[in-house]
Amino acid sequence: MAEEIIPIPNLSLPQHLFTLISPTLVQLHDNARKQLLEGIKADKMSPYYKLVISSGALTPDSALLESMEKDNEEELKKLDERLAEAEKQEGESEISDALKARANHLTRIGDKEGAVAAQKLALEKTPGLGSRIDIVLTLIRLGFFFGDNGLITENLPKAERFIEEGGDWDRRNRLKVYRGLHMISIRQLKAGGALLLDALSTFTATELTTYNDFVALTIIINALTLKRVDLKKRLITAPEVISVLPEIPILGDLLNNLYDCHYAKFFVALATLEQTYLLPSRLLSPHTRYYVREMRILAYSQLLESYRSLTLESLSGAFGVSVEFVDSELSRFIANGRLHCTIDKVHGIVETTRPSLKNAQYDKVIKQGDVLLNSIQRLSKVLY
Repeated sequence: MAEEIIPIPNLSLPQHLFTLISPTLVQLHDNARKQLLEGIKADKMSPYYKLVISSGALTPDSALLESMEKDNEEELKKLDERLAEAEKQEGESEISDALKARANHLTRIGDKEGAVAAQKLALEKTPGLGSRIDIVLTLIRLGFFFGDNGLITENLPKAERFIEEGGDWDRRNRLKVYRGLHMISIRQLKAGGALLLDALSTFTATELTTYNDFVALTIIINALTLKRVDLKKRLITAPEVISVLPEIPILGDLLNNLYDCHYAKFFVALATLEQTYLLPSRLLSPHTRYYVREMRILAYSQLLESYRSLTLESLSGAFGVSVEFVDSELSRFIANGRLHCTIDKVHGIVETTRPSLKNAQYDKVIKQGDVLLNSIQRLSKVLY
């Protein structure tokens, strides 16, 4: 049985900080300010409070800072005394417990340098594989908390290695969520979405995100990356998705209108999602323009696949936008090689130019043949 994962550091706080330092999210500032301050007080996060104050997100309160620093000094003193006692009189297990307690305190209060060093020391001195996995996962969470990609990429392979050596079912499933979130953060959406989908029915990683936010993220990413047949089978009819959609109806609008080919409603849902969910998200905000563009290309491709040709007017009607908008957007996507069609502006017609599968296979054979012939020629020169 896996030990319970302590949800430290509190990963909801960087999201509140992101909201506060985003001028475009001013309507969310009051609630974010309240939640951020409450979270900092609850865990007596004096080092993190200083960081937040330096960003200008909160007004400095010297009495609060002094009180938290005093409490943390006293707690750290007790933990250091407990560690010294364990090192003097007790065994390996007690020393490990004392080191972990000290590391977790520094992690909880948001002392990045102190926490990373203390967790690494605890990792060196901890014998149990399960506990070692938990420490590495905590280091990854510190990376997520502070936006330190290097810390994440340093520790994800360690976690994977430990899991392969004998990690239990629960930790194996948790790691999928950690890896999935990291993949999404670096815009490897297909790989990240697949990992989240694999963890959908077994999700327990509430130290990273809430269940509803996890399901929402799984829907958002996989709506883009899944094939249409899998969209129905793996998302739309999934019990976990069905249970959450009433609470986040915009995701139901996005999914169902894409699948049912109601493109005008899909475009409205996508625009609403952009403003209400993507741009306000610390994780998704940097990828919003990319995501919205790719979803539009997906919808255009889905419609165009059904026709040899159709008028710009009917296309604009299907998407609920002007002819000028469709003309401009399609032209851009065609020029970038993202849509296989041409626009006949004289007659106002869009004609599909699907690449032939046989032609593609023929080109592949020719290219592979050229590579093989070149290799044989180089080899013959060496031999003779």
